[in-house]
Amino acid sequence: MKAAFIKKTGPPCNIEYGELPIPKIKDNEVLIKVSAVAVNPIDTYIRSGKYTFSQALPTPFIIGCDAVGVVADFGSAVKQFKAGQRVWTNRMGLNGLQGTYAEYVAVDEDLVYSAPEHVDDVALVSVLQSGATACIGLIRAAMLKVSEIVFINGGAGNVGSAIIQLAVARGARVITATSGNEKMEWCKSLGAELVLDYKKDDFSKKIEMVAPDGVDVFWDTSRNPNFEISIPLMKQHGRIVLMAGHDAHPTLPVGLFYSKECTLKGFSLVNANHLELKGCAEIINRCLEDGKLKTKISEVMPLSEASRAHSIIESQPELWGKIVLKIS
Repeated sequence: MKAAFIKKTGPPCNIEYGELPIPKIKDNEVLIKVSAVAVNPIDTYIRSGKYTFSQALPTPFIIGCDAVGVVADFGSAVKQFKAGQRVWTNRMGLNGLQGTYAEYVAVDEDLVYSAPEHVDDVALVSVLQSGATACIGLIRAAMLKVSEIVFINGGAGNVGSAIIQLAVARGARVITATSGNEKMEWCKSLGAELVLDYKKDDFSKKIEMVAPDGVDVFWDTSRNPNFEISIPLMKQHGRIVLMAGHDAHPTLPVGLFYSKECTLKGFSLVNANHLELKGCAEIINRCLEDGKLKTKISEVMPLSEASRAHSIIESQPELWGKIVLKIS
């Protein structure tokens, strides 16, 4: 089978495209014939060696977390799927597992989900990682309740866009910040009640108009969280959620933080268990079927251009939208 893989961690040029054996399935595994994969930031971190696991990467290592495709084969213990069924997964390429940048991938049955009928491969795979991040973060870290107000710093990004839509679907009110008219209009189209331009607007004055007591949840998707901005905006007992900014060392206004009795919660999708992922898969599929979950697509490329896709993501931090790799 054709695959995009590395033999050692390092820059994007380490990604090779060539032939590898089709994986042999275990009794509990599903063999998926892959049609599309998404390129996610976590893929670049693992490829570069910045993100490591207790389990060493196999050699050669196939990159990638997400995939959409059809069931090509399945093990004797698999009960939920049949040959030819359209499915997706978003939990590969982690903790020593081979990834999805390949024509075939073997996946534990518990990490495979039925694909919604009327959503095409590119649209589906583009929301899987960001949708799961938003879903688990809103439930486990933010503990978001109906009618609460959530502020999303970076609402036009892949994760930010998913948070807006899933928060609205949960009955919350959404405020977000981005930059530029096009991105602001995008966020409004997703359901945000108030959209701020972080380069121009006075956050405190604008937010006070819709949330005079402050926001219940502040979710910072940026690589440089600023607690001197977020904490003054918080309601008493507010929750701040972090899931980015691996190398950031922000200042924390301790006095205001504890006097408001705020909570700071970090989380990573990598740590989600299969039951959490299954619950989120059901929510993602339902929202997709209802037309309530979408993301921007930056570019669609063939799998053979995986190295170029990684180069683009790393050289263009302001890239808007998801890169998808198609497999013919």
